[in-house]
Amino acid sequence: MAIKITAPLTRAMARQLKAGDSCLISGVIYTARDAAHKRLCERIAADQPLPLDLKDCIIYFVGPTPAKPDEAIGSAGPTTSYRMDAYSPDLIRLGQTGMIGKGKRGPEVIEAMKEHGAVYFGAIGGCGALLSKCIKKAEVIAYEDLGAEAIRRLEVEDFPVVVVIDSAGNNLYETGPQAYLKNNK
Repeated sequence: MAIKITAPLTRAMARQLKAGDSCLISGVIYTARDAAHKRLCERIAADQPLPLDLKDCIIYFVGPTPAKPDEAIGSAGPTTSYRMDAYSPDLIRLGQTGMIGKGKRGPEVIEAMKEHGAVYFGAIGGCGALLSKCIKKAEVIAYEDLGAEAIRRLEVEDFPVVVVIDSAGNNLYETGPQAYLKNNK
């Protein structure tokens, strides 16, 4: 049974989630890819205000296609997360509690997640058109010049994800293959 999460995601709730948990996220999340992450970290380094409040926020690593008429957003499948690894620890330290993407994360990101109580959710790649149906509203809030990589505020309903790495560092990319091999000997 899926765990229902209402975003923003508090650190207390993030710490309750375990690797392997299926979740449905409703509420407000944000989009950002590597170009936007770079700009956010440049603003942090310059001690400038950010265009979004990182406290308890979930950032979806996605560059959606343009919306068709009567749709909130176009296809919105996850992008490969390691491209955000250089930036994610700083954002986690400032309050980010969730990330949605696909693929492995580096050790610095996992350490920041463990230290500050954040989780990494996986969304299924190749299902962008289906995932976009869970996005009820989308608006660009920063870096419009980045096009698909602009930061967007999304209102989502029952957005399906799996906890891939929990706040204790348990990692499905490590435990999943081990469990599979153990059960298929």
